[in-house]
Amino acid sequence: MKNQFNITRRVALGLAAGGLVLGMAGQAAAEVDFSGKTIEWIIPFSAGGGSDTWARFNALLLAKYLPGQPTVIVVNEPGGGSTKGTNLFAARAEPDGLMILGTSGSTQFPYLLGDPRVRYEYKDWKIAMAGPTGGVVYTTPSLGLKGPEDIAALKDKELVYASQGATSLDLVPLLGFRLMGFNVQHVFGFKGRGDGRLAFERGEVNIDYQTSSAYIKSVQPLVEAGEAVPLFSWGVLNEAGEVVRDPTFPDLPTFVEAYQTLTGSAPSGPEYEAYFAFFTAGFPAQKMMFLPKDTPDEIVATYQKAFEDMKADPDYQASAESVLGTYEQVTGPLAQALFEKGTTIAPELRTQVAQMLASEYGVKLGED
Repeated sequence: MKNQFNITRRVALGLAAGGLVLGMAGQAAAEVDFSGKTIEWIIPFSAGGGSDTWARFNALLLAKYLPGQPTVIVVNEPGGGSTKGTNLFAARAEPDGLMILGTSGSTQFPYLLGDPRVRYEYKDWKIAMAGPTGGVVYTTPSLGLKGPEDIAALKDKELVYASQGATSLDLVPLLGFRLMGFNVQHVFGFKGRGDGRLAFERGEVNIDYQTSSAYIKSVQPLVEAGEAVPLFSWGVLNEAGEVVRDPTFPDLPTFVEAYQTLTGSAPSGPEYEAYFAFFTAGFPAQKMMFLPKDTPDEIVATYQKAFEDMKADPDYQASAESVLGTYEQVTGPLAQALFEKGTTIAPELRTQVAQMLASEYGVKLGED
């Protein structure tokens, strides 16, 4: 795990313009005290998905290390491809540290694409913690596949995918499946990836993906029971910015490897550039925790210190990899570097994807 954490640090630091020096969270002001308080952690997704799993894992230990040991409760506010709950946070959160927000790529993508449902501005928030994650695409054995090596069998299949929306993090599988030439019907409107997994378990869809935490918790048992077949992971970026195998799933090929198995060549061209841009925005900085912009610096520092102290807790160290995978949650300058990477995209790629969604899927921003 340690080696992967070090790689993550170096990669993220390279994303910041001019480089940043990694530092621990500053000393929290002594007067910050949450004794007797309840902190609401808004998660703009339904229960059971990757963001929900991530937040609930962190919440108990975060409460332990915040001064005064407040109660930290996870509040699920799904809807609108995660824009509903995020808009709620933007409108209601006070700068007192008692309401925090956890976002995902599904929250970042509508923002990046200029979705009119977005009434939040990332630049107005202060980041307390960020962490990368991965994800695994899987299918049903009823389609005749036994493992990743059989992926070509999907080329002539009619596939159905439960999507939170074309501007959510599900844009990554939409672009990826399209690049692979799969015939996929994307059923929009699901409120979270957990709902998509349940649809898969009910047999309503036959291809799905889950972020690492949800895959480990809820899909791996299906694989072990012979009820799901993993196909590939999205992969992670190495120090050179190249896609390599996810160390959480070292036996699974990456998207790039799966594409090569299907076509005999590496992916390239404008469609791959669009896929890669949103993959990069969505996964290296996929999970982030924010406070309102007017939150005093001492409260932000208190949260950052609590996260760093939490990571040194034996209970965290014993469980983090089995729940979250081999990805490190970070604070300070490194979190800021990931934040900037996850909320920035080239205008021409934004335009390319928006036009494709409108022309090929009939999706107008704000209406998926």
